[in-house]
Amino acid sequence: MRNRFYTAFDLHRHSGREDTGDYRTPFQIDRDRVLHTPAFRRLQNKTQVFWSGEYDFYRTRLTHSLEVAQIGRSICHWLRHSSDRLSDDFFIDPDLVEAACLSHDLGHPPFGHAGERTLNHLMADWGGFEGNAQTLRLLTERIFSAKRSGMDPTRAFADSVLKYKSLWSELKRLQQQAPKNHFLYDEQVSWLDWVLDGHDFPPEFPPGEDRDGWKSIECQVMDWADDTAYSLNDLADSVRAGFLTRERIERWAESREIEVAGGSPLGDLLEAMRRQKVDPFVGSRIGRSVKAVTLRDRVGFLSEATQRYRYELEIDPQVRAECEIFKRLAFEVVFLSPQLKQLEHKGSHLLRGLWEVLETRYVRGEAIDGQKFQLLPEEVALELERTSRPAARARLVCDYLAEMTDGEAVRTYKRLFTPDFGSIGDWVGP
Repeated sequence: MRNRFYTAFDLHRHSGREDTGDYRTPFQIDRDRVLHTPAFRRLQNKTQVFWSGEYDFYRTRLTHSLEVAQIGRSICHWLRHSSDRLSDDFFIDPDLVEAACLSHDLGHPPFGHAGERTLNHLMADWGGFEGNAQTLRLLTERIFSAKRSGMDPTRAFADSVLKYKSLWSELKRLQQQAPKNHFLYDEQVSWLDWVLDGHDFPPEFPPGEDRDGWKSIECQVMDWADDTAYSLNDLADSVRAGFLTRERIERWAESREIEVAGGSPLGDLLEAMRRQKVDPFVGSRIGRSVKAVTLRDRVGFLSEATQRYRYELEIDPQVRAECEIFKRLAFEVVFLSPQLKQLEHKGSHLLRGLWEVLETRYVRGEAIDGQKFQLLPEEVALELERTSRPAARARLVCDYLAEMTDGEAVRTYKRLFTPDFGSIGDWVGP
């Protein structure tokens, strides 16, 4: 049965090729292409909360993405079951949402958000770095390393990962400084134009938060699924690792004047910890977050072109407030702890060391100690040699660093800077 929610506008691929003769839907093809790429597999060794490899059973970017995908699919099924705006032949496609959820962290570099901030700082003269922008770059231009080409996504899929729709230079003019996050690269303007089919943003959507708030319904579902996983699953890992104890939570709540009595979000968490039932607590809260969503109609920019902009995800205010409490708890007690900040500093130091030597050699084209050492894999070096503009070369070096797993970044740094590490037979480049 055809799903009337989507039209040829949504299914169109940038190449113009049609998915004829395939037993899968276009969105299933999008999802499958993501699943079978090295970029997706690399997430298994990229930091979510704790450095990957430090603990064998804590979440990485890969397991986080899988959990976000499960939550996203569940939201689609719940809305199809509960909303009078949807029906058996008119519904938000769970395969499309799954593809968005599996992809949402593809562009994140090693060492978590600290690595992202470091690369953005290092790329300040060359157009910045942003994890979500890098995800779009991978999907549209880089994801298949053998060809260095994108996966030719459908318009709906490319739009589903577009959490932010402002260009780096637009925000730089607005903020009068290089933006810290939430932007697309300037060279991605053609992809943004294609996703929007040439529609210009109306005056009520200037660069920044107002424009970013206008997301497709699939992007909204992915965003809420990500928030749910971040606020609950990461919390469970923090409890298991000993970063969140009942005493720390009670002290934090008292200092923030947040309720911890029975029946409150933190009170229920403390009781689950006392009974050693944190995982069931997380599971029930995830179910509550799924059922907290409804659809409401929305009229505005692009709502005439596609159903994807005719609906807005409405989230129960109480559940959203609980999510914000859990996110704030994790951020202030775990992510800001000296233990994690010291590791973030180490990751930042590693990336800076790698960037400085590679930028000198390949972006500026300068010799190092009087020699032009060949430091990169042949394929990457050849692409850099064929690239004339320094900004484009900087972007390629940034691609190389962002692609690395935590372990690859550490080993490459040690090969370059630690005298007694490495041999001619253990090349570890991406």
